[in-house]
Amino acid sequence: YVAGNAADVVRPTSGLLVLQGGGDDVDENYVRMGARGGGGDFVILRATGDGEDGDYIYERCNCDSVETLVVDSRAAAANPAVVETVRNAEALFIAGGDQGNYVRFWKGTPLEDAINFVAAKPAPIAGTSAGMAILGEFSYSAMTPESLTSATALADPYAADLTLERDFLVVPRLAGIITDQHLQERDRIGRTVALMARLLQDGWTTEARAIAADRETAVHIDPVTGKAEVFATADHPTPYAYFMSASRKPERCEPGQPLTFSHVDVYRLAPGGRFDLAAWQGEGGLAYQLSVDSGVLRSSRGATY
Repeated sequence: YVAGNAADVVRPTSGLLVLQGGGDDVDENYVRMGARGGGGDFVILRATGDGEDGDYIYERCNCDSVETLVVDSRAAAANPAVVETVRNAEALFIAGGDQGNYVRFWKGTPLEDAINFVAAKPAPIAGTSAGMAILGEFSYSAMTPESLTSATALADPYAADLTLERDFLVVPRLAGIITDQHLQERDRIGRTVALMARLLQDGWTTEARAIAADRETAVHIDPVTGKAEVFATADHPTPYAYFMSASRKPERCEPGQPLTFSHVDVYRLAPGGRFDLAAWQGEGGLAYQLSVDSGVLRSSRGATY
């Protein structure tokens, strides 16, 4: 599906990373991505659906074209035309849907290599909801039919629905980071904590870090400086992003037992605030701490969000 000029153009690009927690689009995403992409070719990747977002983005990004590719099999992810289109993109956006499909269909294929090529140019790369989920070094991969809930994850951090993935995409500034989306809307901060606990318990990292976002809320990261800022739709009541970290292993994280996990630091940021990923500290936001005691999530400030 193509809006604009179907022919390839070549434009100079600079990096921008956009992580949106799902929901209605934040227009500033596409304005900035188009500018950092030099007004070149903007490519949307998805595994289901159609070109429904193409015209909307084309009207905002000031790009030569917006092309949507529905890549719904491993064969499609190895198609030379698909791979060439992605490699030639000046900006790349991974749509929402089911991140399990992205892992099943794209991991270990030429398409995966093409996505990593675009990220390394550098050029703007973004994801919303499931698209955001796969951009970190670690990801909740959603490989079972049921979406993982906070209640399930806290009651048993080795529950069948808690599936993790690594060694997929390589995106600047997201090494060592897992992401989560739709946070307040679907009450997922407990599952984010449980995902972090598993990363530490399983030895995938010695410092678990997470970036999570509410719906209609986007985190924009400069991959050169590591500086992040938050944007949101105008009327969203909880436009927050959460930067979370923990370096101590959980006190109890084992199959069939409720999680006990202390000292999870949280920095909540609204539009107008700033966060430095290199120093892992923010300004203009709210700092607090979460812990889990036998499956019960507690907050140093009372409220968990």
